[in-house]
Amino acid sequence: SAHQVELLQSGLDRFLVVGDVYRRDEIDRSHYPIFHQMEGVKLFTPAELAPAQGNPDRELQLIQDDLKRGLEGLATHLFGPTEMRWVEEYFPFTEPSMELEIQFQNEWMEVLGCGVVHPEIVANAGRNPNQDKGWAFGLGLERWAMVLFDIPDIRLFWSQDERFSSQFASGQIVSFQPYSKYPPCYKDISFWLPPTQDDNDNDKNDNYQFHVNDLNELVRGVAGDLVEQMELLDEFTHPKTQKVSQCYRIYYRSMDRSLTNAEIDALQEEVRRLAESELNVTLR
Repeated sequence: SAHQVELLQSGLDRFLVVGDVYRRDEIDRSHYPIFHQMEGVKLFTPAELAPAQGNPDRELQLIQDDLKRGLEGLATHLFGPTEMRWVEEYFPFTEPSMELEIQFQNEWMEVLGCGVVHPEIVANAGRNPNQDKGWAFGLGLERWAMVLFDIPDIRLFWSQDERFSSQFASGQIVSFQPYSKYPPCYKDISFWLPPTQDDNDNDKNDNYQFHVNDLNELVRGVAGDLVEQMELLDEFTHPKTQKVSQCYRIYYRSMDRSLTNAEIDALQEEVRRLAESELNVTLR
């Protein structure tokens, strides 16, 4: 994170830091554009690395084993025996990098990313990467709370409904009791993607390269917390024109009331209008 180099520069060898994160992200029950993250860093002392006898590969394995053991222990301490798995991943601040996934409501949910601190991070902090080696992790606190309290949808953390907030008290771990039985309403949107950039084309609109996060941000901007999930249903390339078509399904659901078709139709029409005008796609 932005704080890692700063805290390493201050001379700290191990620390936890918590902060707010704002970013464009997928739309589903475990993703939200605002969340709280806890980051942890640990640099090893020469004594802690001594068992590796100066072998870089053995040091790397020692650090990874310590990281996994600690994080698996944290998950087990909080959740009890639970099914978990490690998945290789890429992060710019760690190498190698991995994610920890936990089985939650019959699906695998990523709850943290971590890895061995990249030597450049250590060097940028004015320290010696050949001596200061360690691990770092970042975990989303809302996702851990989802598992701990059995909360099915991350949007609930921003709910003002007392039926949600009244179920919890400081120092008590309870399972969330669902109160919303309102059905979802889904709408599809399909379009041709904008053409790829042509260096000889001076039309700035044609230089835009579509990214699904642009659509995620647009849909959230229109529907706010009424949008529950968005998924890619279909993609194909026209055999003659080589134009690419995509179709997305958008699920709308309120946590505290039933939605009307007229209400959702109005939101969907605004999504369609903005997608064509701002994302340069051609509606189908």
